[in-house]
Amino acid sequence: MGNKVKIAKSTYCGRFAPSPTGPLHFGSLVAAVGSYLDAKFNDGQWVVRIEDLDWQREIKGAASHILHILEALGMEWDGQIIYQSQRLAHYQAALDELNQRDLIYSCVCSRKEIADSSIVGINGSIYPGTCSRAPIFTKDVRALRVRTHHGPIVFEDFLRGLCTQNLKQEIGDFILRRADGIYAYQLAVVVDDAQQGITHVVRGADLLDSTPRQIFLQQLLGYDIPHYMHLPVVINAAGEKLSKQTRAPAIELSYALTYLVQAIRFLGQNPPVEIAQGDIASFWRWAKKNWRIQQIPRDPTQGINSCA
Repeated sequence: MGNKVKIAKSTYCGRFAPSPTGPLHFGSLVAAVGSYLDAKFNDGQWVVRIEDLDWQREIKGAASHILHILEALGMEWDGQIIYQSQRLAHYQAALDELNQRDLIYSCVCSRKEIADSSIVGINGSIYPGTCSRAPIFTKDVRALRVRTHHGPIVFEDFLRGLCTQNLKQEIGDFILRRADGIYAYQLAVVVDDAQQGITHVVRGADLLDSTPRQIFLQQLLGYDIPHYMHLPVVINAAGEKLSKQTRAPAIELSYALTYLVQAIRFLGQNPPVEIAQGDIASFWRWAKKNWRIQQIPRDPTQGINSCA
């Protein structure tokens, strides 16, 4: 990838997987554009998956709005849209397989109990393994955790280089199904990536710490491990990641081309001035031909003014 060195056609399948918790904003657009361009530059496929597992956070109409924005921006996806809410049986099948191999166990500990009896890791409190000796599976709705180990998870990120994480020490046994019955993101994304044949995951650097957990599950389930590239995350003037929680403004289609040009500039690309004065079709023709990953900033975060 980059320097006009392309991956062989038909070996690349990328994806964009938004959560329908609000409208598409510039931070999400950067991830969408980066994943789309990397797939198209490499003559690959690009699929869209709606990660709507957590119905408590879902905003009605957000999924269709996101798809409408992507389509209006000229981002053409391959195949049918996949909705995680329609794939629960696949996640349960993966849990059943892990259970048969004694790799998961039920957990009844509250968040307060965990916080009171554990140390803090990179994603909050590290679960101390209190319930790891309890019966492994139960029909009652309880959280289900996977048994981790002390061996390092090592992978090469296209932008970040060599990454390593010790799950037992830095994360602990993590949840695969919550106590309310909702399947965890870490499990669902691994099952979906494998079953959709995803070969390259291009997403924001805010998910970099999740990657070792996903690779760990891929190893347990015998899945192929995709290539990973974690793009810089857009932050606002307060140093906060652009998100629905930080009230990031929605993409306005009246400024569609401006947003697209800002997105690739944020990703270190250098479109000529006339691209910003043309139309969306000419923008994509230039961007697909001139995508260069070696120009993407290596810093995990950038201020929003960086794209101006």
